[in-house]
Amino acid sequence: MPSLIGEGNVAREIAHLEERIETLTASIERCRKISFAAKLAAGAGLVWFALFLVTIVSFGPTAFVAATSAVLGGFVLLGSNQTTWEQTEAARAKAEAMRAELIGSMELRLVGEESPTIH
Repeated sequence: MPSLIGEGNVAREIAHLEERIETLTASIERCRKISFAAKLAAGAGLVWFALFLVTIVSFGPTAFVAATSAVLGGFVLLGSNQTTWEQTEAARAKAEAMRAELIGSMELRLVGEESPTIH
């Protein structure tokens, strides 16, 4: 039977991992929002270019630079964010696996089961 001190350390480690998992989940949610904004920026820039081509919007150097910046910035942000998102997902999966391993290593008793008598 493991000592209670060892079980307390395992419980603290599990709590720490659960906190880390929550932090990583929040980070993944931010990545989703950034990904949406990057796609929106790139899409808006492309629409702006299309409006230039069909002469609905008059061509001007400022508008052209803005559209180009939106497209390039959107794609760069999307690529950078994708890498961060994948790394964060991998870290969360690793933390969840470690938590499951720690929980599996504990000697849990069923409720109602008699506790051992120590003499």
